[in-house]
Amino acid sequence: MSDQVQFAPLEPSNGADHGAPADLERLYDVTVELAVEVGRTRMTLGQALALGPGSVVTLDRLADKPVDLLVNGKPIARGEVVVIDEEFGLRITEVVSSRHGRPDPV
Repeated sequence: MSDQVQFAPLEPSNGADHGAPADLERLYDVTVELAVEVGRTRMTLGQALALGPGSVVTLDRLADKPVDLLVNGKPIARGEVVVIDEEFGLRITEVVSSRHGRPDPV
């Protein structure tokens, strides 16, 4: 008995949804969490507990740098924050390549 698993290649669909493989169409209704990460910082638990109204937390990202779009915690794109009808939005400027982990300009 072999310990190796063989995978069959995905068959392309008949032009539906931008040429996505037919098997991937089953995933289109799966809900994922999207988050926009403005920046990060590290602090002690004591510093975090001391935060209150008016506290300022310095982040590790400059104000003019793009923010990250995460899907289930994994970065997939970067962009700039915009305001649309008094709500925040994200204008995507680059997509992170899954092959190399580097951004691809949009």
